Amino acid sequence: MLRPPLTPIATALPDTVPFVGPEAIERQNGIKIRARVGANESPFGPSPKVVAAMRESAPNTWKYCDPENFDLRVALARHLGVGPEKLAIGEGIDGLMNLMVRLYVAPGATALTSLGAYPTFNYHVAGFGGRLLTVPYEGDRESLAGLLDAVRRESPPLVYLCNPDNPMGTWWDAGEISRFIDALPETTMLLLDEAYGETAPTGVLPPLDVCRPNVIRTRTFSKAYGLAGIRCGYAIGEASAIRAFDRVRNHFGVNRMAQVSAQAALTDQSYLRSVVARVAEGRERIARIARNNNLAAIASATNFVAVDCGRDGAYALAVLKALAARGVFVRKPMAPILDRCIRISVGLPEELDIVAEELPGALRDALA
Repeated sequence: MLRPPLTPIATALPDTVPFVGPEAIERQNGIKIRARVGANESPFGPSPKVVAAMRESAPNTWKYCDPENFDLRVALARHLGVGPEKLAIGEGIDGLMNLMVRLYVAPGATALTSLGAYPTFNYHVAGFGGRLLTVPYEGDRESLAGLLDAVRRESPPLVYLCNPDNPMGTWWDAGEISRFIDALPETTMLLLDEAYGETAPTGVLPPLDVCRPNVIRTRTFSKAYGLAGIRCGYAIGEASAIRAFDRVRNHFGVNRMAQVSAQAALTDQSYLRSVVARVAEGRERIARIARNNNLAAIASATNFVAVDCGRDGAYALAVLKALAARGVFVRKPMAPILDRCIRISVGLPEELDIVAEELPGALRDALA
């Protein structure tokens, strides 16, 4: 039967969902997930002030959202100490990433990232017909020197760097990031993903500089603020670079409830600090669980910990599957060398109890 043809770019792409969620695992194996510690969500949830604001706003969901995200941009501007014209709002960092690739990567143009870094960037590059160039990690961190060498060779219009990093949880200090930015040519745009900035130690995030037209920094309400299901993130940058988002963004994409929730979250910084403290405790607990099983936990600045399983990627994948069969949802890096690890998100204490209980058996199953 004849059907309308897809574009050549779409025809070449696989029709797959890039992430396997815990819901899909439950559907596939019929085993209920008891410890949801794989998606880097915050099990502590949003602030009670956010929940109250959502309840109050619920009757107004018949209205379209403000397509300019004005009140949220003003609130963020006050919180960050920048002008609202230096901020763009999007459907999480993933949505903003889509727009960045669309704006800067023409079909056939090169986009640069690290081999094994957050894969949604690669997904968007492929979706817009870009050429993906990757640089290997350097000792479980994204290689700043390797990325700069590739920039000098290839002159890519867009470079993606995540700091702190997903999937390894590692980081570079602010000074190193600033020197990396200074070394970039003016014709290369840097997409600096700071999704885990709130959980990072002091000195990881460089001071905000909204005067450079070739740097966009993205942050989110999905992680420490506990609003992953709302899909709300923001970009910070020079005014003309921020205005470019208006050329391609879905102007009604950030729904009314997301805007209300994000504004309320900003008003409760004490709650945010309490979550960050609980995340730090959770990272320490995961590291202890790893040590108790003769595994090594990689130091993390995020709300998850990469655990080195001590063998190869096939073994780590077997551990992941064995945990899923026991009702424990985790994820893992997939690139060579990094794939020796599984990635465990900070969960509630009772969820980490389940991880501690089930990991020894999963390791035995993987060896078998």
